[in-house]
Amino acid sequence: MTTTNQIKSKIKTIDSATLKELLDNETVNLVDVREPGEYAREKIQGAKLLPLSQFDPNKVPKSDNKTLVLYCQSSNRSGQAAKQLLAAGFQEVTHLQGGLNTWKELGYPIEVNKNAPIPIMRQVQIVAGTLVFSGTVLGAFVSPWFLILSGFVGAGLIFAGVSGTCAMANLLIKLPYNQVK
Repeated sequence: MTTTNQIKSKIKTIDSATLKELLDNETVNLVDVREPGEYAREKIQGAKLLPLSQFDPNKVPKSDNKTLVLYCQSSNRSGQAAKQLLAAGFQEVTHLQGGLNTWKELGYPIEVNKNAPIPIMRQVQIVAGTLVFSGTVLGAFVSPWFLILSGFVGAGLIFAGVSGTCAMANLLIKLPYNQVK
């Protein structure tokens, strides 16, 4: 039986400078595990999209002479995908430490599409803010029962922060304008 420590020891991290060097030498298979809308907006050149929400270890490119590296926005989702690959029989998996955020902080190049959907967390902020504002205004001027809406959204945001899972983001990702091919 594989323990959590054994799994963690098989998941390697790589820093942005090392990834840049691998990309320059064309010795990396780079896999982006963010959602299609995020990938369409900005990505590291040469990355293949395999979103975590539909992640299939059988679709991960394999090459004996190239290093497989996963990345996402912050390295949370790429870590989850790495665990799935280990469970599927991969011996060792590497992911980008700090994700795309760290890559961009160091000024490395990204492909940007300004016409792609806005980032999912901004969409969550817009929807949550609208619901809280509406619930508060309706609660003040129509009926205090509308304050339940604001409380419900607040509770959802607390849960998202504590658990790392945002139900609203998961729903928004399924909207047609976020389903970029």
